[in-house]
Amino acid sequence: MDESAAVKRFQRLKVVTIEQLVDLLESSVITVRRQLKKWKAYTSFNMNGRYYTLPWIPRFDENGIWKYQRILFSKYGTLSQTICQLIGRSETGLSARQIAQVVEVASNSSVFSSLQRVAGIRRERQQGRFVYFSDERYQEQKAALCQEQQSRLPSDAEAVMILVQYIKHPRSSIEELSERVNGQGRSIDRNVIHRFLEHHGLLKKIPDTK
Repeated sequence: MDESAAVKRFQRLKVVTIEQLVDLLESSVITVRRQLKKWKAYTSFNMNGRYYTLPWIPRFDENGIWKYQRILFSKYGTLSQTICQLIGRSETGLSARQIAQVVEVASNSSVFSSLQRVAGIRRERQQGRFVYFSDERYQEQKAALCQEQQSRLPSDAEAVMILVQYIKHPRSSIEELSERVNGQGRSIDRNVIHRFLEHHGLLKKIPDTK
């Protein structure tokens, strides 16, 4: 099959492997790789980088990612390059869980430990979780994160845990509630608990509220 016909076939398939292209072009792996470079094809950042797509096929989302079936492509390149871009573009830095949701990896993936060695990325523990910041925007992101933390309310799951401990120990102080909640594997700042109780009119029943 000539190059023009191979490109048309590639476009219909949307995503192909090296093996498929070897058959389409009736060429060696070396020739196929040279052709992919000429086409400026994208390589998947998951599935062990086995899949390729032509540059005009993907419709990248706001994170620069395109998903075809279970195969993920990024306009930024590799998984590590994509994560670095996500961190740099974020307003408040990103936790491992937030990154994992976007790039569809486990939050305990080894990629996060390797991020510590990536130039331009800084990792810090914030309220019991690691947050990744861009060196270039560190001060800006850190300030925005602090502001967010100072105003946030707990998630639904956190709220349930707080209420359970509040019902069990209605005379507990904020500090005591915080210790009980955090003793169950969560890390919820006492100020978040304070705002939650205040928001629901429960604060006046709690001694030592500040």
